[in-house]
Amino acid sequence: MTSMRERMLAGEPYRADDPEITADLDRAARLTERFNRSSADDPDGRLAALRELLGTVGEDARVRPPLYCDYGWQVHLGARSFVNFNAVLLDVARITIGVDVQIGPNVQLLTATHPVEPEPRRAGWEAARPITIGDNVWLGGGVIVLAGVTVGENTVVGAGAVVTRDLPPNVVAVGNPARVIRTLE
Repeated sequence: MTSMRERMLAGEPYRADDPEITADLDRAARLTERFNRSSADDPDGRLAALRELLGTVGEDARVRPPLYCDYGWQVHLGARSFVNFNAVLLDVARITIGVDVQIGPNVQLLTATHPVEPEPRRAGWEAARPITIGDNVWLGGGVIVLAGVTVGENTVVGAGAVVTRDLPPNVVAVGNPARVIRTLE
């Protein structure tokens, strides 16, 4: 029999009230709290808390607290990437952030999905799809990236945009839903 955690990791519908999933959520809550309360005077301690929380933290990557996530270990942050204040990384599925990525304040990467039909939603079923942010992407302040989206390398997403579908490499996208307004050379 497949566990709810196995279903979650396979991208299948699952229920989050499973004890194994709840234990993972509790672990992330403790580590997130530790990271968010870490002192700016203790950069090594802050980095240690971040490395314990996230799946991967690349060399010279930086994250400014506060940071919020579901599990943490599903987030993979590339080298030299920067995540500004108030990032929300709902990592029910894998979140891959490439190298040299700039993430503005209040950005949300939301892998979780819920049924549109009322009964399964009321019964607590949910699912998730991964998010991939390519190398050298800049997500402006307040950008929201939805489940299943890939943002191509070198792409810039303007502040406040809501990215509902994949964006190609080397473009500028703005708006809700985000649309390409320019190609980069």
